[in-house]
Amino acid sequence: MTETASLPIGLFDSGVGGLTVLKALQERLPCENYRFLGDTARLPYGTKGRDTIIRYTLNAAHRLVSVGAVKMLVIACNTATSCALPSLRKDFPDIPVLGVVEPGARAAVRATRTGYIAVLATEATIKGGAYQEAIFRLRPDARVVGRACPLFVPLAEEGLVEGEIAEAVERLYVSGLFEGSDRPDTVVLGCTHYPLLRKSLARVIGRGVSLVDSAEVTAESVEEYLTGKNLKNPSGVPGETHFMATDNAQRFARTGGIFLGRELSEGDVELVDIPSSISACSAR
Repeated sequence: MTETASLPIGLFDSGVGGLTVLKALQERLPCENYRFLGDTARLPYGTKGRDTIIRYTLNAAHRLVSVGAVKMLVIACNTATSCALPSLRKDFPDIPVLGVVEPGARAAVRATRTGYIAVLATEATIKGGAYQEAIFRLRPDARVVGRACPLFVPLAEEGLVEGEIAEAVERLYVSGLFEGSDRPDTVVLGCTHYPLLRKSLARVIGRGVSLVDSAEVTAESVEEYLTGKNLKNPSGVPGETHFMATDNAQRFARTGGIFLGRELSEGDVELVDIPSSISACSAR
């Protein structure tokens, strides 16, 4: 086993939504070690300006790597990916950096039959247009409509993913979009919180529409990369995961358990601080 192959995969999110990506990775690559940082002190990123998102993302990524070397950085946040991926790759030229937007766009293009795709995401992700651009690069004739769904995040974090409340909020955002014959046939769940609402959202949207989970397809992309570079951990034993949060470890553990589908305790989460500045910043 090479030294690099045994290094952990680093994951970053503005909060706990990226744990859906971690869960998908652990199911697909159980022998890998993981280091996850949730910037819970500064969430949500989705309502903030682009420059602020870039600064927060770079600071958090540097804090994650300062703990120790990683063999790959996964930006498990659609908002951070859409705003800060080029800056991250500039700041970390020796570490492969993968976001969730490109894998989600590729999966949407594979899934669509008509080329009409809807993207449900945060305000910043929709406004930034990263999914639209990624889809058009792969399929120039696609029709893409974006809907910001900010209330989906608190629904997921409070565990209100089924029932009348969830479906009422979902109808509020998708009202009119899936009525009639001219409707998208594919929906990208463009925020890592949104997969928790998948079942109720599918009922609201109706049959005949494919829902693309960016967490699942990101895990596929990570496995493809590691396999191609011969960097999969060949230890054959279950890996370890180090959880870090920038605020309220107790809430991170409680909410994180919902996303991971298993119990987390406050003791599983290290509370860390993120400096307001970083030594090598390419935020512009």
